[in-house]
Amino acid sequence: MTPQAPTGRVAVITGASSGIGAATARALSAAGYRLALLARRIDRLEALAAELGDGVVPLQADVTRRPDVAAAAQRVKNELGGADVLVNNAGVMLLGDFGPDRDSDYPKMVNVNLLGAITATEVFLDQLRDGGGDLVNVSSVAGRTARPGDAVYAATKWGLIGFSECLRQELLPDVRVTVIEPGFVATDLPTHITDPKARQAAEELYSHVTLTPEDIAAVIEFTLAQPRRIAINEVVVRSSNQQH
Repeated sequence: MTPQAPTGRVAVITGASSGIGAATARALSAAGYRLALLARRIDRLEALAAELGDGVVPLQADVTRRPDVAAAAQRVKNELGGADVLVNNAGVMLLGDFGPDRDSDYPKMVNVNLLGAITATEVFLDQLRDGGGDLVNVSSVAGRTARPGDAVYAATKWGLIGFSECLRQELLPDVRVTVIEPGFVATDLPTHITDPKARQAAEELYSHVTLTPEDIAAVIEFTLAQPRRIAINEVVVRSSNQQH
């Protein structure tokens, strides 16, 4: 099946300032979408919007702050007519052995990876339902295959998969729900790891077995392009040499 360009559909992408989010913005813009780009780093969003041209609105928003997301949703409604697609991509990966010395990392991952996606979905839900929309949640293979050092990160990604499956059933046929579960992707996520040992291990692993953000963006674009009778609900994407 060949993806078909949409007719003026509006896609909202969280975590759009880099990595998978920025790559998805480029892919969907090329496919004919109008875009609302959400992230904390407004300078990067503005640069990306200038690169992509007309029909792209950069919106500074922290997904852990509901007022930020609600304000962004209102601008999407006013300036673009409402969201047809929401891509919940914002995330942090703070790996390391579980213990009290890393207690500040845990709420960050829960608040961004899981509660952030829940908040954005709740805020944009009425817009997605208006005329039939798509919800895409970017999880991880860590949401199905846990490893030592991944405990809380994996918990957020398992939670996001469960959230997606429940919404798939609740929202059909009005909103199609897809959860994307990438393997190792060449993004800046490992640079955020605070535990030195875990960061070194992640960087070493990622240097050998990686997908590109553009690979995941292509999967998202393909999924969204399918006729409404088709719902691609769950996609696991690993590089061809990733074992776990």
